[in-house]
Amino acid sequence: MRLILTALLFLFGLFNLLLGIGFFLDPVGLGTTFNLSPVGVGGLAVLRADLTAFFLVAGGCQLWGGWRRNGDLLLVPALLMGIAFTGRAVSLALDGSYPGFATPMAVEAVQVVLALAAWRVLPHHRIAEIAN
Repeated sequence: MRLILTALLFLFGLFNLLLGIGFFLDPVGLGTTFNLSPVGVGGLAVLRADLTAFFLVAGGCQLWGGWRRNGDLLLVPALLMGIAFTGRAVSLALDGSYPGFATPMAVEAVQVVLALAAWRVLPHHRIAEIAN
């Protein structure tokens, strides 16, 4: 079970890292696949900075948590994806759906469940132990 969870963490971690790098290198191109378009240079900076940070932190914590067998690191992507999922659910309830709305929600929900399941299975370490 732990091996399967770790493998899935690595796959989703790499997926998120690639998204983060993609937003850093081509925020307009990748932004359009997320139904985002920047308004001016400020909007371009938001896409490049904020979405890069979101996906790199989520993916980095998934990879590092799986590699170090540290369940505590997995709370970060669980919270990030859980908040994103909640935001989409609220938007769905208030604003309605759009074509393809279910796919990102499913990806986020799977990542929350995966991170929390791995958090329960993997050992927990103190922060001082992580740095070593």
